[in-house]
Amino acid sequence: MGETAPRRLRADAQRNRQRLLDAAVRAFSQGEPGVTLDSVARQAGVGIGTLYRHFPTREALVEAAYRNELAGLCDAAPQLLEQLPAAAALRAWMDRFIDYLAAKRGMAGALRLVIESGVNPYAESRDRLHAALDLLLAAGVAAGTVRADVPSADVLAGLSGVSLVAGEPARREQAGRLLDLLMDGLRHRVEG
Repeated sequence: MGETAPRRLRADAQRNRQRLLDAAVRAFSQGEPGVTLDSVARQAGVGIGTLYRHFPTREALVEAAYRNELAGLCDAAPQLLEQLPAAAALRAWMDRFIDYLAAKRGMAGALRLVIESGVNPYAESRDRLHAALDLLLAAGVAAGTVRADVPSADVLAGLSGVSLVAGEPARREQAGRLLDLLMDGLRHRVEG
């Protein structure tokens, strides 16, 4: 017998799943090793049985929460381009990237346990991030507002450096100024 397509979740089940993922990111991003699945379920406003129906193990929940954050960040690129001029979309995505890295850093302990269980939650991260950033950079180049000679790998390295500053909430304002400096370096300048 062939494989069947995964069953689509009912709307209420999808909402519960998303609430669980959001609660898991909030809980695990605090970096506290003792986060219980009961507390995640309570934060999401669902019962523990609902959590286990969606995520049979702690590792499955952490992996899904991380992948959901990655998808949200990467999926935001085309959405931002629909709503904003290319340079503004790139700058808005940079802010989201900093928030993503802050959550990832907070989840590091929980993600280590996922890796120890034999799953690599980062397997597709680099490719997805580069694709999203390449889309934004290409739009900026096409609009004439972003330099064409800066690869996405260099921009991601710069963003990672800025994220080190943004690790402390009190320094988020400074991180914003550093992102503005990074954007200034990416702007296309007309000679003459």
